[in-house]
Amino acid sequence: MAAPLTIDCLQYANWSEKIFRQMKNGGVSAVHVTITYHEDFRETVEQMADWNRRFEQFPDLIMPGRTAADVRKAQANGKTAIFFGAQNCSPIEDDIGLVEICHQLGLRFMQLTYNNQSLLATGCYEAEDPGITRMGKQVIKEMNRIGLVVDMSHSADRSTLEAIEISERPIAITHANPASWHPGLRNKSDDILNALAQSGGMLGFSLYPHHLKGKSECTVQDFCEMIARTAEQMGVTQIGIGSDLCQDQPDSVVEWMRVGRWSKEIDYGEGSASNAGFPPQPEWFKDNRDFGNIRKGLTDVGFSKEDVNRIMGENWLAFFETSFGPQSA
Repeated sequence: MAAPLTIDCLQYANWSEKIFRQMKNGGVSAVHVTITYHEDFRETVEQMADWNRRFEQFPDLIMPGRTAADVRKAQANGKTAIFFGAQNCSPIEDDIGLVEICHQLGLRFMQLTYNNQSLLATGCYEAEDPGITRMGKQVIKEMNRIGLVVDMSHSADRSTLEAIEISERPIAITHANPASWHPGLRNKSDDILNALAQSGGMLGFSLYPHHLKGKSECTVQDFCEMIARTAEQMGVTQIGIGSDLCQDQPDSVVEWMRVGRWSKEIDYGEGSASNAGFPPQPEWFKDNRDFGNIRKGLTDVGFSKEDVNRIMGENWLAFFETSFGPQSA
């Protein structure tokens, strides 16, 4: 009998055989991996080529993920299916034709913006949010047509609400938590969570310390109680995990994430000059072997076995099944 399904809908680790073996040991059947922060189309393709080399080098541990069926195949064979995502719209540059090309090459999630204003929408760090742009409306329509998921994890409130309204298919917020629990810049308001749930969208709970109440000192009980409150608000079928695990990354990577090429100055984001690197993970979630701690925590706060399985993977799988293919006529 197969172990319960585990899907993590966001990681950006310093990929290695060690991490892939931890995924296997943790029973993680699918991971949505970030391949782009600020990379253009050519640089994104280079990231895909790097992943092809990893698939060739570690065929007993990882495999490409393109469809929901790939998750079940990975689960049956003790592997992890890797799904590509972009945390910015930079891979499509200013060419809507590249949306379909990126999907054909394996991209399955794309944020409309990463913190800043983009050609498509407004990021959560901007002072003003004029909403989805003219190009953004057209790109959402194209993403809907081909099966590229709209991700609004790093977007500002108005842009996020408009994306939910404009999109004809449910969108995802792959890695964020309720702002009512912890008012991080990227955590989402009740208005957004309600609209997301009503539209059939998905929220992935983040374990990145800046998104947690108490940050690195957040307890598994507090985290799981937050999930329980959100389940009451959104429904237990609309939530999952998007850990935002950045395992083994050097602190210099934070600079690329925050600054890219748009500024000559350092943007410390949700940290500070004295704490500009990656914060330490909570003790109960250090790597992919620790998903069992979340499972136990969810059970301890009162979730049934069936609902724990939904939150830990089955909800994301159901979303994958209806989201990655062409739009129905």
